[in-house]
Amino acid sequence: MSWGTELWDQFDNLEKHTQWGIDILEKYIKFVKERTEIELSYAKQLRNLSKKYQPKKNSKEEEEYRYTACKAFLSTLNEMNDYAGQHEVISENMTSQITVELTRYVQDLKQERKSHFHEGRKAQQHIETCWKQLESSKRRFERDCKEADRAQQYFEKMDADINVTKADVEKARQQAQTRHQMAEDSKADYSLILQKFNQEQREYYYTHIPTIFQKIQEMEERRIVRVGESMKTYAEVDRQVIPIIGKCLDEIVKAAKSIDQKNDSQLVIEAYKSGFEPPGDIEFEDYTQPMKRTVSDNSLSNSRGEGKPELKFGGKSKGKLWPFIKKNKGAAPEDFSNLPPEQRRKKLQQKVDELNKDIQKEMDQRDAITKMKDVYLKNPQMGDPASLDHKLTEVSQNIEKLRLEAQKFEAWLAEVEGRLPARSDQARRQSGMYDTQSPATVNNCAQDRESSPDGSYTEEQSQESEVKVLATDFDDEFDDEEPLPAIGTCKALYTFEGQNEGTISVVEGETLYVIEEDKGDGWTRIRRSEDEEGYVPTSYVEVYLDKNAKGGGAAARTVTL
Repeated sequence: MSWGTELWDQFDNLEKHTQWGIDILEKYIKFVKERTEIELSYAKQLRNLSKKYQPKKNSKEEEEYRYTACKAFLSTLNEMNDYAGQHEVISENMTSQITVELTRYVQDLKQERKSHFHEGRKAQQHIETCWKQLESSKRRFERDCKEADRAQQYFEKMDADINVTKADVEKARQQAQTRHQMAEDSKADYSLILQKFNQEQREYYYTHIPTIFQKIQEMEERRIVRVGESMKTYAEVDRQVIPIIGKCLDEIVKAAKSIDQKNDSQLVIEAYKSGFEPPGDIEFEDYTQPMKRTVSDNSLSNSRGEGKPELKFGGKSKGKLWPFIKKNKGAAPEDFSNLPPEQRRKKLQQKVDELNKDIQKEMDQRDAITKMKDVYLKNPQMGDPASLDHKLTEVSQNIEKLRLEAQKFEAWLAEVEGRLPARSDQARRQSGMYDTQSPATVNNCAQDRESSPDGSYTEEQSQESEVKVLATDFDDEFDDEEPLPAIGTCKALYTFEGQNEGTISVVEGETLYVIEEDKGDGWTRIRRSEDEEGYVPTSYVEVYLDKNAKGGGAAARTVTL
């Protein structure tokens, strides 16, 4: 089966068919391109959908994701984000493996097709030229034969006429011979051209055209094979992401199975439990008897303490009616004293944990800045060490503030948990606390608060009965810090400009006290006077260790980096 033998006379139809094949290929390329755009659009919409329902940071919505059902929903959102990523992979692979490759192939295919049909047209033009030469030779031969016949007839007529002179007869005879000779020459020329044309025609129909059409057939078959391979790739691109998409769906199922309704119920208890006991029965008050009416001892209004003012008929009652009456809630105090004991304990613990995390973060930042500063000192071309001084000072101040804040909340937490440590009389006076309050009174402070249905509660006792914890209770442990003793002396070999926090400037030849030797980081800690100490590069000084040497004075404070 060959186009060259079967379709030798269908040059124009083959040209149309091959152009149609290229159009089909370009149509398929357009189809794949639109599919990639759909995949990208779908992936974008999925990502936006996942982002839309993500919990907002530092909001009440974020707290709701403690529940297992909400965690499963969050896991579903994250998996849908990964699911969207796989559709982006489909788009990328189809673009690179199909669209780009086929576009390049179409350009090459067009060039090859153009070359083949140009060669075919050239062969057509050559055979047409040969045919025109043959026709011209044939017409000339025909014309010369007719002229020779007419000349022969004219000669015979002249020869038969007795009235014609011998000269005229001879002239007619020579004219006839000339025409016969011309006819013979035309005949020979026509025969030669005819043989040549037949040879060219055989080569055209049995050699040139079959070869060209065979190349066109092979080109078309390669195009068909390429389309089939692209369709396989189209399916494989989808198939490759199916396992990952399956994992995404498996994770969603796993998240759904992790939902624990009992755990969520327990979280509701932990979130809203007040720590109070339900109110007891209210006793009957007999208004027919001339006696002072009081609320029973086991009622809610008297179940949280002794010695409260009695309720009088006609007066304004201060009874605990929170199950039935919602009371207004003022601004939340810093120590969360507006909350029930259990909720207050959780809030305080949460605040302490947050402060400890902030302290650790600031300490890590301080260590990182210190290391960067050391690098700058060793390699000045990398940066100016002095540019980090302000940042180090700021971080150190933040750490100190956070520590004081954490100690304050830890004290309140200890109060709630009933484990507040004993403090000296001086600390009690500094904090403004009462000196004679018994542990029972402290325990009653939480019970004297009135809880409301929205989780808050109010105070009925005076402000004098509250326990106040101030940061001054913990200041002593910082004030008693002793300066480091001198362990030797040193002599400055070079002048050093200590522009960064924690360093000290020295002048060449100056003698100072050593209070901490080099620990392997290239720095030695020295002291000049009671209030002036810091670090210098070890290579800048000559150290003379002497365990009996004394420092600059007892009042010097240690600089901690």
